[in-house]
Amino acid sequence: MFPVSDRLAALSPSETLAMSQKSNELKAQGIDVINLSVGEPDFYTPDHIKEAAKQAVDNNFSFYSPVPGYPALRNAICAKLKTENGLEYKPEQIVCSNGAKQSVCNVLLSIISKGDEVIIPAPYWVSYPEMVTLSDGTNVPVYAGIEQDFKITPAQLEAAITDKSKAIILCSPSNPTGSVYTKDELKGLADVLAKYPNIIIISDEIYEHINYAGTHESIAQFENIKDRVVIVNGVSKGYAMTGWRLGWIAAPAWIAKACNTLQGQYTSGPCSVTQKAAEAAYTGDQSCVETMRVAFLRRKKLVVDLARQIPGLKVNDPQGAFYIFPDCSAYFGKSYNGKTISNSGDLALYLLEEGHVACVSGGAFGAPDCIRMSYATSDENLVKAFGWVKETLAKLS
Repeated sequence: MFPVSDRLAALSPSETLAMSQKSNELKAQGIDVINLSVGEPDFYTPDHIKEAAKQAVDNNFSFYSPVPGYPALRNAICAKLKTENGLEYKPEQIVCSNGAKQSVCNVLLSIISKGDEVIIPAPYWVSYPEMVTLSDGTNVPVYAGIEQDFKITPAQLEAAITDKSKAIILCSPSNPTGSVYTKDELKGLADVLAKYPNIIIISDEIYEHINYAGTHESIAQFENIKDRVVIVNGVSKGYAMTGWRLGWIAAPAWIAKACNTLQGQYTSGPCSVTQKAAEAAYTGDQSCVETMRVAFLRRKKLVVDLARQIPGLKVNDPQGAFYIFPDCSAYFGKSYNGKTISNSGDLALYLLEEGHVACVSGGAFGAPDCIRMSYATSDENLVKAFGWVKETLAKLS
């Protein structure tokens, strides 16, 4: 067998996808498994968006699109940014990609050189550090625990900055914690970053519409750093379009141009039909977004209450996304049936094999004392799942 490249050998497989696969394998054996590991809405794509896709097929949108996306979609994104966020962007500052995951990776590959440092507040989404590694950059995690609602402070940020710092990746609302930075908290970070003009701010706002704290706040609103902010967003979470694969950046023109050049060489523009569906998502009726947000809020209240009834779990009250991220370290060192729980990875595997509930180890997110549990499933499933979790954890001693 030939060896893989050094670049690939340096990467780790996605733990979220690995846990989802393990749960599917158990299901295939006829075992009733409730999957709380996957980060996607359980709703169907709204009908008016699907109709736009069908019409796009009938209208023969079957040819290559411009690399950064159709002008109509980029104009719709600019209008959304102005209407919803009060931010001014031109179509040439928008680059549409095959999901927000590619959007983040495009930016890192376009701006990071060997030895450049990328500051990543932890807990972080599993792919951020792997993307930095792929870009030949150096990860600089900055940890914030549950006692500070998993949000870093300006002092922590400043302490992490060196003369090699090239970028920071922020995610609010956050995957995996659901934490949301307030406007004042973002201003505190922006004021620090304003002193370091060489640092690019990558702001992952893919969970923008799943927000229980009121108006979404973007760090791009602050004039002292706006010319260095790259907003990453897309249609997957807010419009239940994960499988459609459409993300985008709104960026300084030079970064958008760089990403356009990069993308033109390895994927070209995203799916033509998906782009027309995304255009309908942004220009059509927005009531579907609020309907899903309200459902997620109801579920959030349900799971926070259920999780807080489980002895040993420490749970905050997340203000966005569709995850809870409980500290489960109280169970480390305990055993059942010959199996000892040494870390959150052991606990996640134990919950899957013994309790038939799939979640993800916090170690994958830079927080080894925690587990991530998605509540993007039905109320009935959630009540059943947390009942199983409570029973399964009670067996440990």
